[in-house]
Amino acid sequence: MRVTVLGYQSPYPGPQGATPGYLIETDEVKLLLDCGSGVLSQLGVHLPVYEVDALLLSHYHHDHVADVGVLQYGLMVHQLFGQRPADKPLPIYAPDKPEGQTKTLTYRDATRFFPVHAETSLSIGDAHISFLRTDHGDGDPCYAMRLVANGKTLVYGADSGPGTNWSGFVDGADLFICEGTYLDHNLPSRPNGHLSVRQAAELAQAHHCRSLLITHLFHGYPESDVLAQAEAFVAGPVYAARIGLKIEL
Repeated sequence: MRVTVLGYQSPYPGPQGATPGYLIETDEVKLLLDCGSGVLSQLGVHLPVYEVDALLLSHYHHDHVADVGVLQYGLMVHQLFGQRPADKPLPIYAPDKPEGQTKTLTYRDATRFFPVHAETSLSIGDAHISFLRTDHGDGDPCYAMRLVANGKTLVYGADSGPGTNWSGFVDGADLFICEGTYLDHNLPSRPNGHLSVRQAAELAQAHHCRSLLITHLFHGYPESDVLAQAEAFVAGPVYAARIGLKIEL
């Protein structure tokens, strides 16, 4: 399994940047996890948009879905050009609410919406995916994702606060993609549905993950500060997300 960071910044993309989006490639499929602002442009560096087999959305906050509309337009054009069959709409797996958001995910023959919830388990090619509701948002669901393919396990934590119950979901992951929204100096005194870099590292270490990718970072954070505050994770490699970073599992 190969992971490519297409975007990782939040709450908005910095210069030449992009908000969350990750390309996951297995032996059989190419999956896009989240589709934030600037992600579609970065995806094109690695493969044509019409080669994506499925899109999985963690939740509907703008920094995770801003490019979905232009993705739909792009797929429609490639169907018109004959590069993607008109009878092969891209499946979009995403939370089943709010309903106003779900209605936008089916577009002509380009995309189809398939709802997910905490009990959903699905297979796309050789990738087997399960979901966990995280501590995030204002009542609408946000789901972490556990992907297993070819004996390797990737957990994408999406957005998650300290109230998330990770037990049994992230344990022993070969790679944990975990948000580190805050550094020590700007961590709010009251939890608000996000983790700091330090908390992400402590979480990954406690659950015996084999490597850690810290993401959902403000574009102005120095990479050296991110890595320094991830010192609690010593079980394996730790990466600060950057656009174009590739990790082989």
